[in-house]
Amino acid sequence: MSNSAGKLTLAREFWDFLRVRKKLWLLPLVIMLLLLGMLIVFAEGSAVAPFIYTLF
Repeated sequence: MSNSAGKLTLAREFWDFLRVRKKLWLLPLVIMLLLLGMLIVFAEGSAVAPFIYTLF
């Protein structure tokens, strides 16, 4: 199993968990956390970093 297949399986299992347990309200929270994490990682070495850090 490749790495991308493993991530896809994890995402599928998480979606099934949310759907079956009727916890779909968690989905926006998870998406926002992922986007915030990606913003921090990608802005780490760029010229935008000082502006991002002032938000926190």
